[in-house]
Amino acid sequence: MAFVGRVVFRLLGWTCTGEPPSPRKFVILAAPHTSNWDGFFLILAAAMLKLEFSFFGKHTLFHGPLGWFLRHMGGLPLDRSRNQSFVSQAVSWFDAHETFAIGVAPEGTRKITSGWRTGFYYIALQAKLPIFMGYIDYATKKCGILPDILIPTGDIDKDFESLRRLYAPLTAKHPDRKGPIVPLPRTKGGALQTEGALVGT
Repeated sequence: MAFVGRVVFRLLGWTCTGEPPSPRKFVILAAPHTSNWDGFFLILAAAMLKLEFSFFGKHTLFHGPLGWFLRHMGGLPLDRSRNQSFVSQAVSWFDAHETFAIGVAPEGTRKITSGWRTGFYYIALQAKLPIFMGYIDYATKKCGILPDILIPTGDIDKDFESLRRLYAPLTAKHPDRKGPIVPLPRTKGGALQTEGALVGT
C-alpha cells in the first residue's frame, strides 16, 4: 500500500507530509472531510507514514464477510444499545491495550455541518491522550500529519480555538461543504453527539 501511495502521489502531484506519532496511545483526526476522495488520499498517506490505527463502527455491521473485512482493517464494534456511553466504551479500549490508536473524522459526514462532533475530544480528555492532526489540503495537494499536537485541557472552547487555527486555512475538496470548526452541543439527556463521528481514514 505504501508503494502504491508513492506512485499515485507522484503521478497526481501530491505530497505526503509529517511524522508518525511516537506515543503508544493517541487519537488522530482526519479533516476536512467533504468527499470520498479524502479517504482515498489519507489511506495512502497513512500507509506511507506507517501509521496504524483503529476505527469504530456500528456493531451490527460486524457480521459475516463484511465483519471480517472491517476487523481486518482495524474496525471495532460499537454497541450503542449498551448502557455504557460511547465515550466510555472507547476509553475502555484504551485502558485494555498497551498500544492503541483511533482515527476520527470529526465532521462525521461529507455534508456541511454546523460544527464538529466532540466524541474524539472527550475520549482524549478522559483517557489522557494526545490528539494528532491528520489533514488534507486540496489547494496545495498535501496531506498527512500536521506537526502540532493538542493536549486537551478540559476547556473545550479554548482547545477548539487551536483546532480552528490549524484547520481553517485548509482547502476541502468541496469548500462549500466545509462547516465551522466549533464544538457541537450535547444532545438531550446529556449524551454527546458522536454517532458516526469515528471512522477509518
